[in-house]
Amino acid sequence: MPELFAYTDGACSGNPGPGGWGVLMIAREGGAVVKERTLNGGEAHTTNNRMELLAAISALEALTRESALTIVTDSAYVKNGVTEWIHSWKRNGWKTAGKDPVKNADLWQRLDAAQKSHKVTWRWIKGHAGHAENERADELARAGMAPFKVK
Repeated sequence: MPELFAYTDGACSGNPGPGGWGVLMIAREGGAVVKERTLNGGEAHTTNNRMELLAAISALEALTRESALTIVTDSAYVKNGVTEWIHSWKRNGWKTAGKDPVKNADLWQRLDAAQKSHKVTWRWIKGHAGHAENERADELARAGMAPFKVK
């Protein structure tokens, strides 16, 4: 059974501004890549955090059956949010500890729903540090943003 990885990234030109998200999905067997799939998209007016979230959501929503996968993100916001903060947000009715509404609650709720039917391992890596798969996800995110950038 191949191991499944989703390398995700978001990009934004201005924050807020035009943005894009990218996903490089890789199935590995015995360390060798046996299948690869790319996804990307963008929006005219968004934030970097929303694009990071949409990349992870899109990776999960692209899966057609229950899967075990590792999502690799360079966003501490996404990784910490989904593995730590989301539990108290849900308990508090999508409010922060300070009783403020959680930013991007719509996407956090969508991410929470998207991961329910999968066994997800979340891994953070440093962005723009020469990690080949992360660099490809970044290229996909920038390509997703391109149609929305003002020339």
